[in-house]
Parts: sequence; structure tokens; C-alpha cells
Amino acid sequence: MSELVLVTGGTGYIAGWCVAELLRRGHSVRATVRSPGRERAVTEAVSTVVDPAGRLSFAVADLTDDAGWEAALDGVDRVQHVASPLGTTASGDLLTPARDGTLRVLRAATAAGVSRVVMTSAANAASPSSYATDGVTDESLWTDPDDPTLIPYRRAKTLAERAAWDFMARHDGPTELTTVLPGAVFGPVLATDSLGSVGIVARMLSGAMRGIPRIGLEIVDVRDLVDVHLRAMTAPAAAGERFLATGEFMWMADMAQVLRDGLGDQGRLVSTRRLPDFAVRLAARFGDRTLREITPALGRRSRHITEKAHRLLGWQPRPAARTVLDCAESLISRGAVPALAPQPQ
Repeated sequence: MSELVLVTGGTGYIAGWCVAELLRRGHSVRATVRSPGRERAVTEAVSTVVDPAGRLSFAVADLTDDAGWEAALDGVDRVQHVASPLGTTASGDLLTPARDGTLRVLRAATAAGVSRVVMTSAANAASPSSYATDGVTDESLWTDPDDPTLIPYRRAKTLAERAAWDFMARHDGPTELTTVLPGAVFGPVLATDSLGSVGIVARMLSGAMRGIPRIGLEIVDVRDLVDVHLRAMTAPAAAGERFLATGEFMWMADMAQVLRDGLGDQGRLVSTRRLPDFAVRLAARFGDRTLREITPALGRRSRHITEKAHRLLGWQPRPAARTVLDCAESLISRGAVPALAPQPQ
């Protein structure tokens, strides 16, 4: 008999692939959605790669509300807590839903006696406060949440994961916790209404990104990220551990070149013009507010090591260039970049 796995935030980019892969591996899945009526979107997205075959169900539960979580966890064996607020601007409260939502999930999970919760954190929760710091770090490092230079997203992810570990330290039941800390997540999309970080590639393809800032990303394919989540869900050695899942480092300028070289005419709008750091900082200060969150990462030199996931879980991510191309081809085929959508035959 297959286990029932709860996936939180079923409409999200990572969660959708998590649902699909769990189904593909024979599990039954219950996905949470924030409001009724979103179930169909999840089912349609997942059905593009796997037949749910009556093994996909839903529960309505919001990270900001206690209602629905007890019912969502009823009969569940394991949990993939993927849901989290996204954002890079200072507007909006990211901390409350991230931290309080995580605690709601853990309270319901421990009360239901689930065997393990795998929580999606972020590599930014295991990084030096300054991206300009040289060196390679592992899971033993914690980002300093009191650093006033941290963007809201980094602070929220760090404090949410801290809260999870603190909660579990006080819990003496059978439930175990594992956290996965991904880098920049790219790869194919199941739907175009929730792109997350994939929106960067979409902007490149459409020509909306007219210049490339000197920013590097540790790229992990969404399919590989889901694979490490599922390995962490069942491996005995994963209990009580943090796992970085960052993938290969690539400068955004190199991403742009991969798209131009690999897509032919479909990559014709991708700019490869490199923006000097001073121009980005100037624009951030006097014009584009969205750039203010990325300026600390200009010329970043910090890296992460994923040896722990390789050693304990046997995890091996694919090359970043392949992930970037697969991402772009998926966006184009699904019409997420209107100017490049396939023409009718």
C-alpha cells in the first residue's frame, strides 16, 4: 500500500513538480491550496507529465490561518513542506507566513504522528551575510538574521528554518525533520501562472532584460531539487539533517550566452550586454526599486558545497547549462514568452 504524502502549496512551481514525481513513484498525494477552486489548476499542471489516476487529493489550508491544517494532515504518512511566500521587495510581510506557517504545519504534523517532515528552506539561510565574502560554505553555517543588510526574503527563510528546528528540539514524539536548502531553481515548467525564479529566463527570452548584471547563481534543476526532497523523505540518514542543494554556479551573462547559442532564432531577443556594477547601483538608487534587492549580490564570490547530499543521499544534479536550456524550451513551448510562442501550422 502506497504512503500518503502531503505537499504544501500545491500551486507553486517546486510543489507542482514534487506532486508529479511523488505520483510517478507510486505515492498517493494530498496537496494543499489556499482557496477552493485551485484544485483544477494543480491537476491540469501535474497531468502534463503523469496521470494522477485517482491518487491526488486536496485540502484547503493557508499558512496564515490555523483552519484546515488538522484535516490536511489526517491520515498522512510524510510531509513535503514546500509552501513559502516569495518576493524580493521590501513591501509585504514575508516573515509571518514563512515562520508562523511552518509552525502550523509542524504542529499539525506532530499531532498527527507523521514519520517525517521535509521542509524547503534556502541556501540563503546558510550563507555569509555578504555575498562578496570569499569561500565555500556548508550546512553548518547559519545566516545571521539580525544583519540589517539582509533582504526580507533571506531573513524570512532563515528565521522560518530556525523556528522549525527550535520547535522540533522541544518535540519528543516520532516525527523527524529534514530541511533542504536550494539555490536558484530553474528547469521545465508545468504551468505558466506560477513561474517563481524561472521568470528570470522568461524576461531574458522576451528581451525585457536589456542588460545583464554581474550576478552569479547556483543553479539547481527543479527535477533534481524534487529528487533530493524525496531522497531526504525516506533515507534513514537524513533524519535531523540540513542538506544544501545548490547545483552548478553560473554567471547570468553565461546563462544569456547559453540561450543565444542553444536556441538559435528563438533566442534572438536575449541580450548579452553586460551592465557595469555602478550602473546597476545607480539605477537601484534613483530609478528601479526592484534592483535594490540584488545589488548586494553583484560580483558575488560565496559558494556552497553539496558533498553532504552526495554522500548521504546519493544525489547528483545535472549541468546548469542543460537546465537553463530545458527551462527556456519549456517556456517557449507553453507560450510563456508571447513573442516567441510557436506559430500555428
